[in-house]
Amino acid sequence: MSYRITGNTGEWEIVVGLEVHAQVISQSKLFSGASAEYGGEPNTHVSLVDAGFPGMLPVLNQECVAQAVRTGLGLNAEINLFSRFDRKNYFYADLPTGYQISQFEHPIVGKGAVVVDLADGSTREIGVTRLHLEQDAGKSIHDQDPTRSFIDLNRAGVALMEIVSEPDIRSPEEAGAYLRKLRQIVRYIGTCDGNMDEGSMRADVNVSVRKPGESGYRTRCEIKNVNSIRFVMQAIETEAQRQIEVWEAGGEVDQETRLFDHVRGETRSLRSKEDAHDYRYFPDPDLLPLTIEQSWVDALKASLPELPEDKIARLQKEYGVTRYEAGVLTAEQSVADFYETVAKNADARLATNWMLGDFFGALNRTGKTVEDSPVSAENLRELLALISDSTINGKIAKEVLEDMFDTGDTASAIIERKGLKQVTDAGAIEASIREILAANADKVAEYKSGKDKLFGFFVGQTMKAMKGKGNPALVNEILKKLLSE
Repeated sequence: MSYRITGNTGEWEIVVGLEVHAQVISQSKLFSGASAEYGGEPNTHVSLVDAGFPGMLPVLNQECVAQAVRTGLGLNAEINLFSRFDRKNYFYADLPTGYQISQFEHPIVGKGAVVVDLADGSTREIGVTRLHLEQDAGKSIHDQDPTRSFIDLNRAGVALMEIVSEPDIRSPEEAGAYLRKLRQIVRYIGTCDGNMDEGSMRADVNVSVRKPGESGYRTRCEIKNVNSIRFVMQAIETEAQRQIEVWEAGGEVDQETRLFDHVRGETRSLRSKEDAHDYRYFPDPDLLPLTIEQSWVDALKASLPELPEDKIARLQKEYGVTRYEAGVLTAEQSVADFYETVAKNADARLATNWMLGDFFGALNRTGKTVEDSPVSAENLRELLALISDSTINGKIAKEVLEDMFDTGDTASAIIERKGLKQVTDAGAIEASIREILAANADKVAEYKSGKDKLFGFFVGQTMKAMKGKGNPALVNEILKKLLSE
């Protein structure tokens, strides 16, 4: 069922479009040779171009263009062989030129689409309107002096990709799924690190509401610079509720830019929302139109890594995982690589169950990620091989994995040190079972009189007597045989 918010006059539908600003991974800035590295002492990554000195001319960074094209290809989008840079005339306190170089009428990337996975197992396609390149602004610092603000221009001029979605999103969940998928794509391709805490990926959230079945869109509001997926989802819910209250009270929603305060759980007005003509866009006179060759685009496409959607489809086919499992296993490139090392030419179902269960559980317990896991993919694969060849059983394997995380030792070393090898000697197992049955003659009689559930009791007692090292399949087989005598 579609997501709805219930107001005093009935149900309302949310309409959301996202403008995601993704900082391009490059060594230098979009139009200067200054470092694009995050951090550093204030104003140490600044060239004369970034500082807006008179007579300084911008020079386009080819790698930033390549990164935008790669991202467009990852979004299954149209790549425009002709694009143009424009000046967006708007006062930025921390952009010394007084304008931003962006792209307006002719972006480098056109329409595309992103497939998102939802919690109920369904998928949905969210359209992408465009991706354009633009330069970032600097940072205003207001807590260093009681009367003055300071400006750090390290970020000024860093290349941004603005990825604009169609107004296809209909719930906070879909918005979160879209952002996670977008972040996954750019991280796979290596065009943006997706680190929202550092501001290298942030979203402007456009929200409006309408009655179900209503044609067209009502007035939207834009919530600026939301820097976490959770806050984006909260902001949508909060702003939608506010707009519903305005409409139901007989008022009109004003088109404006708002700020989301996650502490108070409210959005607040910043300024009236400008239209494109308010920015007085015009072609940047210092930059020629950008023309690229199809052969160059084709070469970039050929060099792309396997994209998340393609990887999901391949894992389903090669390893028999469900789409949900494949989605979890491909969330990060490092996790997917780890899984394939464990599962290749092995028991794929066993590998999948252990990765999604005990292994991820141990990572959470120790606060580790796949990248810094004390258990390598090769060592986890060895552990699972020891289960497959009956050296140890599943219960012992859980104990061994915990030890592997704590000590960094291999499974073989731990099994040898602790004497955990599984008992597969049928004679030894039979002897142990006979002792259990002799000690519990009354329960044997009850079992034979029809209390089948006691079988589990005998299995448990046998495994306890053998300190968990009995081969479960053999224990069950021999126990059935002896109880039928």
